Amino acid sequence: MSTWEDRVARADWDAVAADLDRDGGALLPELLTPAEAAGIRELYEHDELFRSTIDMSRHRFGSGEYRYLRTPYPEAVERLKQALYPRLLPIARDWWTRLGREAPWPDSLDAWLDRCHGAGQTRSTSILLRYREGDWNALHRDLYGDLVFPLQVVINLDRPGVDHIGGELLLVEQRPRAQSRGTATLLPQGHGYVFTTRDRPVRSARGWSAAPVRHGVSAVRSGERHTLALVFHDAA
Repeated sequence: MSTWEDRVARADWDAVAADLDRDGGALLPELLTPAEAAGIRELYEHDELFRSTIDMSRHRFGSGEYRYLRTPYPEAVERLKQALYPRLLPIARDWWTRLGREAPWPDSLDAWLDRCHGAGQTRSTSILLRYREGDWNALHRDLYGDLVFPLQVVINLDRPGVDHIGGELLLVEQRPRAQSRGTATLLPQGHGYVFTTRDRPVRSARGWSAAPVRHGVSAVRSGERHTLALVFHDAA
């Protein structure tokens, strides 16, 4: 196996699936070393690497900025996506089976992205995000089109408690016929966190129901927080 596959394989994927079933999200092991995290963070200043830059306050998405990487992606980004997809795929298929839906995802990420492109979803979706003091990200879902992979991964590129205070990852699940449930997670540097992009199966009186889940980031109280977001479908 390659280095990237080795890192992804360090996760206890049975435990990850159980955490996703229980909470809608799960912490992954260190996927980037501190030096690699710093290297990806430094890419933020290279305009030629990005297809688009979004000012979150302008669009009322929160406060802060994020940039969509162009393809071909930097090696670490591409290799991590390729290594993560086959680990996430069985979880995604199992979820859709419980919900009585047909799982549309083929065995390889390249084949799935070809399907996205054939449906007009051709724009890259891997993101670098930058939050400064006072910045935050409103609750949202990264859907981008009709074809959606139901899991995504974020990686914190900075050291919590050193480079930034605050900036917890937030998940809010809208449960069937119940109050919403929130979860806050502070990610160690270089570690991944996998969570549902859209919705997830939860047990109900009538079997399985789809619970929509939105995610965001709490206010950064000091410092700067940079995040790499890996979405496994492209955008229309």
